[in-house]
Amino acid sequence: MNQAALAIKNLKKYFPVYSGFPSRVRDWIKAVDGVTLNIKKGETLGVVGESGCGKSTLVNTILRLEEPTSGEVILEGKNVFCLNKKEMSQLRKKIQIVFQDPFWSLNPRWLIKDIVGEPLYVHLNLSLGELLSKVEKLLEMVGIPKTALYKYPHEFSGGERQRIAIARTLALEPNFVILDEPTSSIDVFSQTQILELLKKLKEGFNLTYILISHDLSVVKSMADKISIMYLGKVVEYGPAEEVFKNPVHPYTNALFKAIPNAGTKDINSIIALEGDVPSAINIPSGCRFHTRCPVALEICHKKEPPVVKLSKEHEAVCFLLEKSKKGESLL
Repeated sequence: MNQAALAIKNLKKYFPVYSGFPSRVRDWIKAVDGVTLNIKKGETLGVVGESGCGKSTLVNTILRLEEPTSGEVILEGKNVFCLNKKEMSQLRKKIQIVFQDPFWSLNPRWLIKDIVGEPLYVHLNLSLGELLSKVEKLLEMVGIPKTALYKYPHEFSGGERQRIAIARTLALEPNFVILDEPTSSIDVFSQTQILELLKKLKEGFNLTYILISHDLSVVKSMADKISIMYLGKVVEYGPAEEVFKNPVHPYTNALFKAIPNAGTKDINSIIALEGDVPSAINIPSGCRFHTRCPVALEICHKKEPPVVKLSKEHEAVCFLLEKSKKGESLL
């Protein structure tokens, strides 16, 4: 059995809402609200959901760019939130992130040698010759010629800039990489190439990925497990193949039906999810999805649904599933 690379235990991140004079905390934005996930070494976990579901806050809290309200993140046996500044600096070598937009994540005033070499300069005691040699190898590893050393980011295409960003991410030989919408800002042809590169690097370096994306086709091609988030909570989780084949939560079903695929005949066959995600300040009572759910029961308005195990690793939170499993009528 693969050892867990990352364990997230009942993680919560609330942001205070201030108002009045003198300014006081009047409410809380529950961006991440009780998320529990386990990721094994060498796996890719896809995290999916609409804007405002808590994906980015989850990532920022895992990286400790945001301090948690409560909960734990255990990375390679260490609770990230209990580490001091020096220990956290050492741990950051092992966990890196590839950002959504390579144009904004690369300093436009720096040469490529400085962008890719910065982590090496900060964390390792290398001579100039050793540093440049290492940068050349990193660039060649991602398909960028070493002649790029003395160029600026604007001299490259979007796909090439993302390759450079990936090279920088791999500079310290991390074990764990977070991919934050890694293909959303580049053209379709480059997207395919970047995904193939990420798969190749994952196998070659035995990397563990968290893939944040709203693009289900990207998640389907990359992920071993998938986590569907809605308003700060995980509503469905399981092996990607199983979830794509048999999505059980009404929200997961709605997401999948809203995405065109090879079987889509025309625009009328695409079923759009109605309504917007409610405010994270005024979260609906009961099931958070009930305000948009076409099959909501009366109890969904009053109580939070239970976790229902559908298989060894596939689970979802829904009263309909609980009733179905018990053999009760859904009416």
